[in-house]
Amino acid sequence: MFHETGGVAQAQADIAPLALTCGISHKRHNSSAKGAVSSLAWGNAPGLEKNEISSALKARFAPALIQYIIDAMPQSLGRVVLHIIFSTKDREPWLDSNVRPRMHAYLATICRDVGTEFVHVGGVADHVHIVTMLPRTLSQAQLIEQIKKTSSKWIKAVDTRYRTFGWQHGYGAFSVSPNQLDAVLQYIDGQKEHHRTRTFQEEYRELLRKHGVDFEERYVWD
Repeated sequence: MFHETGGVAQAQADIAPLALTCGISHKRHNSSAKGAVSSLAWGNAPGLEKNEISSALKARFAPALIQYIIDAMPQSLGRVVLHIIFSTKDREPWLDSNVRPRMHAYLATICRDVGTEFVHVGGVADHVHIVTMLPRTLSQAQLIEQIKKTSSKWIKAVDTRYRTFGWQHGYGAFSVSPNQLDAVLQYIDGQKEHHRTRTFQEEYRELLRKHGVDFEERYVWD
């Protein structure tokens, strides 16, 4: 794995002698009374001519060194934890106790495959909750599209009875602060008990209001 700090230091170490050599050569060149360049003006070794030094300098600026310097530049870093929730189409109870654990495991696999560093999945028969980190190379919409598309294709191949399976078109996605992460994970682990008395729609409305998301009821459900 590339270590940024060490890479920068090495790049600087490589560049420093080159900068010094160039500076000395330029200074001695300008101080020549006749404008001519002697064999000693380009270095300490007699007989080292200008064209030889030019080739050496060009070699020092080879593409490999330039790429090394670029690679040593700071990375884009971030840590965005999302709580994602969406239902099956028309909130049909597709995810019974037999297939639900397999679906949850597959959803976690999809998240890991796209580069997330953390994932926790829960839910009941008609919807899922996913807590995961947003990958650095994907937008929120791209991540959720990948999750839905891949998992829908997978379950349809599990058994012919799932051939008409589908997820709702929309979704909810809420950021999770570090000090609230444990509480959110406990909430997801308690889904079965939670939904003994509450529907998905009631839960979803409450989450939208809690996070200050404005919505129109007629556009939420599908």
